[in-house]
Amino acid sequence: MEEKDIYAELSSIRNLMERSSKFISLSGLSGIMAGFYALIGAFIGYKVVYTDNNGLTLGNHYANDPVAWRSLFFIAAIVLVLSLFTVVWLTIRQARKKGEDFWNPVSRRLLTNLSIPLITGGLFILILIFRGYYGIIISASLLFYGMALIIGSQYTFTDVKWLGVCEIILGLLAALIPGWGLIFWAVGFGILHILYGSIMHFKYNQ
Repeated sequence: MEEKDIYAELSSIRNLMERSSKFISLSGLSGIMAGFYALIGAFIGYKVVYTDNNGLTLGNHYANDPVAWRSLFFIAAIVLVLSLFTVVWLTIRQARKKGEDFWNPVSRRLLTNLSIPLITGGLFILILIFRGYYGIIISASLLFYGMALIIGSQYTFTDVKWLGVCEIILGLLAALIPGWGLIFWAVGFGILHILYGSIMHFKYNQ
């Protein structure tokens, strides 16, 4: 009994230390929802940009068309706003369910470290759009997002780091294989988020 009590005490201490140094109220369901938003956005983007009124695929016809890229940027912005709203709402609900304060020193450090690469990436993408370098916009979004996840993972679940690694790999592939950017975007922000969110939900949020 004494040995079991020691192990129980050590486990309690470890949990307390983890709670004080890591934000563990991230909602896996929010990742799933963000993934579905991205897939819907990618589908709409494909329909708007890559097909004409007769449903014919136009291929790379719009590759350097500013109007087409503005449409994709607008769709991506809507997906981003919906995803952020869902993540914040479900994470606050998850924190309250666990009896934790959502806005604490750890969550502030997490948000700060996520914001630096995300804001930098967003400004860089705006510069690319302004300069007309449309071919690497999707690659840049995946790369900066992946770096943000890896940096932020030190303040939350380790699983987030591996999602970031996968996003970076997809970003490099998107730069290497032009013309497939929308597919890589859908996989990175859609399918990977759904897989990651499902793992997080069943692993931590039940």
